[in-house]
Amino acid sequence: MTLDPTFSGKVAIVTGAASGIGKALAGALVRRGASVVLADVDESGLKLAADALEAGPPGRVSASVLDVTDAEAFAALVERVAADHGRLDLLFNNAGIGMAGPVQELTVSHWDRVIDVNLRGVVHGVAAAYPLMVRQGGGHIVNTASLAGLIPGPLLTPYATTKHAVVGLSTSLRGEAVGHGVRVSVVCPGVIDTPLLDKKNPADLPAVEGQPDGRALLTSVIGRAYAPESLAEDVLKGVARNRCFIVTPAHARVPWRIYRAVPELFVKGLPAGLQRMMRRMGG
Repeated sequence: MTLDPTFSGKVAIVTGAASGIGKALAGALVRRGASVVLADVDESGLKLAADALEAGPPGRVSASVLDVTDAEAFAALVERVAADHGRLDLLFNNAGIGMAGPVQELTVSHWDRVIDVNLRGVVHGVAAAYPLMVRQGGGHIVNTASLAGLIPGPLLTPYATTKHAVVGLSTSLRGEAVGHGVRVSVVCPGVIDTPLLDKKNPADLPAVEGQPDGRALLTSVIGRAYAPESLAEDVLKGVARNRCFIVTPAHARVPWRIYRAVPELFVKGLPAGLQRMMRRMGG
């Protein structure tokens, strides 16, 4: 692939890079000539992803085990990358987990876990990278939210809560950051065909009897799943154009537009498949 002047030579950190969207984003950046630090809590998956990307230049790849819920570790990674490369151009706050089930069956431990990873993990990244980018006079923070951060997410309420918060964080920070030459974008994907789509809630948390099939639930509302590699291409195009919202694929924008236009009617008229699923679960 021809080097992309927008990304060639840039220094990027991608969290949640061992699989799914993060791995696809890292690959797309490397192909464009960026130096990419892959970060993930999954050490074995991270090594496999880094090894695969190292075989495909032109960019450079390194890997760092990171738990995004650890603010000090996140700050140390950002400091180390900036010291090694002289700067940090791009931070992709992409790490995240799912959490599903009827709210009456969820415990505080379910809420705490998803907030810690999906929201505090992004906050930790911003707290570590944004002051550095302000000092260097530029940079771009890209936060992965979800279409569930733009529309209601019944049976995904804790997940949707965190993703709505990430959208609010991103748009608010963007308004501040522009005065410092720093850019902020928020990615709101529809259904993306990644391992997360088929995962259950974390195994160390109390079982949720009414946990829905994530793939069936999401496709009933939004439509068919989209390849993470295609998403990564869309995201980098949006980043290059400094888009605030990167909502993709195209068919995922339809429910967002409907909800923005007539929110009450959207909630009342949730797709029949979702309504049936909720009735079966007593929602």
